[in-house]
Amino acid sequence: MLAIKAIYGLNKGVYKSDFYPVQGAVSQGTPLLSLFSTTDEDFHAKYRRCVNNAFAMSSLVNYEPLVSSTLTYWLDKTEAMFANTGKSCNFSQWLQFFAFDVIGDLTWSKRLGFVEGNRDVDNIIEFLGKFFDYVAPVGQIPILDTLLWKNPISLFAQRIGLDKRVHPVTLFAKERTTERATQVEKIKRFGLSDDERANPRGIDLLAKFAQASHDHDFMDDNRILSTCTSMVFAGSETTAISLSAVFYFLVKHPRVYAKLMQELDNAVASGIVESRPDKTVSWTEAQKLPYLDAVVQESFRLHPAPGLILERVVPQQGMTINGDFIPGGTIVGCNAWVVHRRPEVFGIDVDAFRPERWIEASPNKLKEMKGTMLQFGAGARTCIGKNISLLEIYKLVPSFLRRFEIELERPDAEWKTHNAWFVTQKGFNTVFRPRRASP
Repeated sequence: MLAIKAIYGLNKGVYKSDFYPVQGAVSQGTPLLSLFSTTDEDFHAKYRRCVNNAFAMSSLVNYEPLVSSTLTYWLDKTEAMFANTGKSCNFSQWLQFFAFDVIGDLTWSKRLGFVEGNRDVDNIIEFLGKFFDYVAPVGQIPILDTLLWKNPISLFAQRIGLDKRVHPVTLFAKERTTERATQVEKIKRFGLSDDERANPRGIDLLAKFAQASHDHDFMDDNRILSTCTSMVFAGSETTAISLSAVFYFLVKHPRVYAKLMQELDNAVASGIVESRPDKTVSWTEAQKLPYLDAVVQESFRLHPAPGLILERVVPQQGMTINGDFIPGGTIVGCNAWVVHRRPEVFGIDVDAFRPERWIEASPNKLKEMKGTMLQFGAGARTCIGKNISLLEIYKLVPSFLRRFEIELERPDAEWKTHNAWFVTQKGFNTVFRPRRASP
């Protein structure tokens, strides 16, 4: 769509609105500018150059062992706690526990205890829910943030030690980063050692951020902390939302579920997917499963994680969007929930869950469809963690389905959704059974 290219393309001068800094964390009275929250495009470009390598598609092979470790552990716990007992599972929450532990493994080489304890560690998920409930309305009147969360008097009191409050997400990330302080300082001074680079479990993100600090003066301690904090903020919520969407649409559409299982079973029988004892599927194998890809893309289309417009500010001189002149300073944007349902792009059955549309489309139509998808944003400010999220999704979905059968606790039940910037799901209660007949 022309509007997406005009607003989110590489046009110099279009920048993020003040909605985004409202979402920034605070450390010792100082707001932490992140890749996501900054409105300064030059700052963003410098920052992104420092960490691009850590999030590049080529780095996925390095992270896959870390994801696989948590995935196998999560699958084993799923079997022990739910599949073998018949107990109901709050699946959206259970998927978020997985996503949080993956973020722990990827960032600090350490699972955080969400899956092991089947609990919200440090109540961080509860806090994030409340925080996004704050962000969504306050972000529409950003000046309120300077009177509330980022009140200058409160920030000053924090800086001089009178106010001991610490942003929970910052504290969460800081405590886990401090545990590795000696190694981080060593990497910052000397770079990654040969032994660290050869680690069969892969190099985690904290080590890569420390290496970025060694390579770039711009990447200081605050930016290392800010990047780790961003992993906590966005790294679990959006992935869990997308995973929940995939499974919900599958159980609501038995034809699609059966067709995907046939593809998986045929792939194992033909050797495309290796038959492993834990039934996990690798990233490379998942890329050879076209119907799986279609199911994931269709789930992204019908339930994108962001539920508000991705705001941008028109440059001072104004700009033309779809033939209309928009004055400078105007906030513009597209909403994924709207553009993902454009019939001229996706067909007249836009409200139907039909993965086949992604397989039947011509190359030009497929390019148009993919260019209209905004679940990870668009343009230069596309979510930097996109590839990591895709790695998790494309590994977990087929691995889970090869090992378990899933159905709703109440077959006629509909989930409830809540839009507080991200559109979370409630009431997705399921039961699992071991899949005895799987190859």
